Amino acid sequence: MIDKVRKILGLPSRKTGNKIVLSVEKLERRVALLENGQLEEYSVERSTSRNIVGSVYKGRVKNIEMGLKAMFVDIGFEKNAFLHFWDAIPAALDSGIEEIDRPSKKQGKRITAKDIPRIYPVGSEVIVQVTKGPIGTKGPRVTTNLSFAGRYLVLMPFSDRSGISRKIEESKERDRLRKILRELDIPEGIGVIIRTVGEGQRARYFVRDLRFLLDQWAKVEQEVREFPAPCRVFEEPDLVERTVRDFLTEEIDEVVCDDRAATDRMSEMVGQISRRARNQIHFYDGAMPIFETYGVQKQIDDAFHRQVWLKCGGYIVIDETEALVAIDVNTGRNKGGRDVEKTILQTNLEAADEIARQLRLRNIGGLIIGDFIDMKSRKDQQMVYNLMKERLKRDKARTHVVPISSLGLMEMTRQRAQESLSDTIYQNCPYCGGRGVVKTSMTTSVELHRNLNTVMRKYQDTIHEIRVILNPEVLKRLKEEDEELLVELERRYAGRLVFRGDPAYHHERFTITDATTGAELKP
Repeated sequence: MIDKVRKILGLPSRKTGNKIVLSVEKLERRVALLENGQLEEYSVERSTSRNIVGSVYKGRVKNIEMGLKAMFVDIGFEKNAFLHFWDAIPAALDSGIEEIDRPSKKQGKRITAKDIPRIYPVGSEVIVQVTKGPIGTKGPRVTTNLSFAGRYLVLMPFSDRSGISRKIEESKERDRLRKILRELDIPEGIGVIIRTVGEGQRARYFVRDLRFLLDQWAKVEQEVREFPAPCRVFEEPDLVERTVRDFLTEEIDEVVCDDRAATDRMSEMVGQISRRARNQIHFYDGAMPIFETYGVQKQIDDAFHRQVWLKCGGYIVIDETEALVAIDVNTGRNKGGRDVEKTILQTNLEAADEIARQLRLRNIGGLIIGDFIDMKSRKDQQMVYNLMKERLKRDKARTHVVPISSLGLMEMTRQRAQESLSDTIYQNCPYCGGRGVVKTSMTTSVELHRNLNTVMRKYQDTIHEIRVILNPEVLKRLKEEDEELLVELERRYAGRLVFRGDPAYHHERFTITDATTGAELKP
């Protein structure tokens, strides 16, 4: 309550210990959100692969798949964008938004999925916004329900619905914002949502933000008129600008950036809205890298291990697969005392807190299965579930979680707008092919023995000396443990085997050749 009074009076809020740290380099831009020194959010943007989620394109319908109830739209990418019929219908507001009736709201004709092929036939132009970037072999996913985020408002040019974020909970404040929303000069057929950061802000800030967003939409309309499809008509702001828009709230004490141009740009953006907020933005020119100075780099290195330790001594193991993300919870060093149930509950509660944090840090999306340690008490299970729900409320991505099942599993979904951070930073290991394991020396030896038996029988009348090239580790095992088997092969087929170790050979690879001609011999 005191903080809200200070906000209304224009006084600075009490310190929260929250910081935003930006590292701007030529190849990569990184932003970290710290809460009392702990890394809570982390984003990366590279100069070679800008984020396209939020960008708007003028596209052309290439084909319609009635079975999928979807169309594919050429927006200028290698793979056509996927537009589901439901994403081409004027959408209702999200459940997290309270809809507010505005004066002079006209009711248009209701459009259904069966109308879409008639409205957007093959060859027609369509204005779409990217909701999910290309992932793997899939092209981007798009919608015709455009939205443009400002500092305090979200503008929806093809919607007549307006509302207020339900995360603003105080009833008097909601009444005040409803009044402001109804008094805004919003053109007919356009919708507006008041964002959570609008809580406690003065009416003139909303007027200014609306004017900015309407000007932005006017520029998009001009681009649509002037350029042929496919083309981009609006580019989502870069990481620096999005940071100011989405993260710089009253709860942030300081923004520190190591690039002078980016710092000045942020100061200018913030100054257009709040002069006082400009004092929160600082340029860092220290000798050490900024992420080292603020302790971010070590936390990043620790956070992205497969195994993440908990304060109690337990740990979680995170495995990302194509189908889902599996998270296993273990007691680890937290063996506890006599009260085993209390130890298990403590570990599971810490795990729930850390899982919610890791989902944000790693930008993990899709289906997530948490395998918690079995709890006999329904009360304990409910406590872990409630904590997970509470922690997920902080997530800007849409999430859904269901209670722990009888098997001790908690199922969650998280909106997947783009590749996870691990997919951005890492690639499949070229040695193991992404499996994470290689065949043992014994397995390779068994396969080699099997192939040699076939080859020597096949060529026993024509080739009498055979050379085998293989990895030195496998060769060592052959000499130490399988020598008798190899001698038996030579005796059986009256041939001679010559082996050569090559460090460049993969652990699972071997080549069988004619020692005289060098020709490879296939089984």
